[in-house]
Amino acid sequence: MSTALSIDWKPVSHRFVLVAFVETLGILAGPLFVTTLPLWVDDPDIERFSWYPLALASVVTLIALAVVPRRVRAIGYCLRDDDIVVQRGILFRRQVAAPYGRLQLVDISRGPLMRFLGLSELRVVTAAASSGVTIPGLSLTEADTLRDHLIAVAESRRAGL
Repeated sequence: MSTALSIDWKPVSHRFVLVAFVETLGILAGPLFVTTLPLWVDDPDIERFSWYPLALASVVTLIALAVVPRRVRAIGYCLRDDDIVVQRGILFRRQVAAPYGRLQLVDISRGPLMRFLGLSELRVVTAAASSGVTIPGLSLTEADTLRDHLIAVAESRRAGL
């Protein structure tokens, strides 16, 4: 039997929900637009069934938008003694741990909407390409503090090699 350790997960900013809404709408705008094309045809045979694709795309869009706040709440990170762990996902949970000694790059990026909301995305690149860590929706001060901490810890861990 294994005992589960209690991990203090730090959530991302609640303002990131707006960014996630815009991203989701951006992804689903194309399919929504395409499903309106049959409505533009003036043919009675096509007109009867032309609302079905639009209704289906609208339902999918509403469900995707309804899940956005929960999806954002599922994103979190934790600083442990030897690594940083990031989790995300509702249905398919994913946890990535990046050891401090293997950190190669800590990058902060901010798009226009993220800058407007005072948010940043912190990206950590490690020696293994598959274990890169991204933490979206951090406040700028939190991202700067976390970046400085990760760089300092990574330097101290690499010095011992």
